[in-house]
Amino acid sequence: MPSHYEYPHVVGFEETNLIGNVYYVHYLRWQGRCREMFLRDHAPEVLDELRAGLKLFTLKVDCEFFAELSALDQVVVRMRLVEVTQTQIEFAFDYLRRGGDGDQLVARGRQRVACLRGENGRSVPARVPASLVRALSRYRPAAVS
Repeated sequence: MPSHYEYPHVVGFEETNLIGNVYYVHYLRWQGRCREMFLRDHAPEVLDELRAGLKLFTLKVDCEFFAELSALDQVVVRMRLVEVTQTQIEFAFDYLRRGGDGDQLVARGRQRVACLRGENGRSVPARVPASLVRALSRYRPAAVS
């Protein structure tokens, strides 16, 4: 069983700055995109819940950079489950540049998400949907309870 979910991405010119490397905010966007593609692929029922008022609110996000990426680099974003509580999920992300010499770790990040329900400004914590817990369980490290 895989320990992570992979989102492949090819860096576009619009994702680079004047120097030619990827602007840092795009790494955070790719975390969100990876999470969305996971929902599409493994927990499509959650999409119905999102339409019915569930919110996945990002509480915390970070990214540590080890090497630069440039336009047309092939990147794989690997998402792993760190923790699931009653109302929150924490993910870890590895960013790997895919090349002829193998994969090179270029960045590592984390993201903590809370499940909420209610109107904007009046949202309250909600349980992580059972369908999402089931989908995430295949990416659960042994130490996660």
